Formats: sequence, C-alpha cells, structure tokens
Amino acid sequence: MLAAAMTTKKDPFAALEKLRASLPKGPDTPVVAAPPPPPKKGPARAVVRMERKGRGGKEVTIVDKLGVPPKELERWCKELKQALGCGGVVEGELIILQGDLRPRIVGVLEAKGVARVTVG
Repeated sequence: MLAAAMTTKKDPFAALEKLRASLPKGPDTPVVAAPPPPPKKGPARAVVRMERKGRGGKEVTIVDKLGVPPKELERWCKELKQALGCGGVVEGELIILQGDLRPRIVGVLEAKGVARVTVG
C-alpha cells in the first residue's frame, strides 16, 4: 500500500521543469574576474646589519640604503616596528630597531616590496 501511494504522488519540481524553456538565456561568455593588483613596488635594495658599538652593549639592527624620503622612512619604521614587535627610531637615513632581528627582518622587507636585501 505504501508503494502505491508513492507512485501517485505528484513531483513538486515537474512544474518548474516545464518553465525552464521560458527562462531567458544567460551570457555566452563566462565572467572573468578583475586581474589581481600588481605587487607592491618598494625600494630596489636594503642593507641590514647588527651593531653594538656605542650603545652600552645593547644590540640594534640597522636598516640602511633604502633611498626613500624622510617622511616615507618614518612610515617604514613604524610598519617594521609593528611587524617585528620591537622598538625603533629613524636617525638620518637609517632605521634603527632594538635587538638582533637579522633572521626575521629579511622576510618582512621582501613582503614590503624590497627587491634585494643584503644582510651583513
């Protein structure tokens, strides 16, 4: 009796299948997503070194030869300090960061678009 009841039941999607032919046709060409933005273009190079001299034995990491304007250098210093979790300051054309960060700073600088990082 149960099998007989199932065969007499109406298919709820049968009416929708009949309407398929009356629907408008979609676009012929697939929609292409916008191209990704170009990678960040940063300075061509940076020289990174560690110093202790004249600092009471404290280690600092110096980022030199970025070749960016002073206002931009302040922004770079702030972003490096946040990314590396350290203190730092801009002195002239140098960014001075507290601690020996040479192993970690290379990846951060490359992610910011520096083409060549030299560690000394």
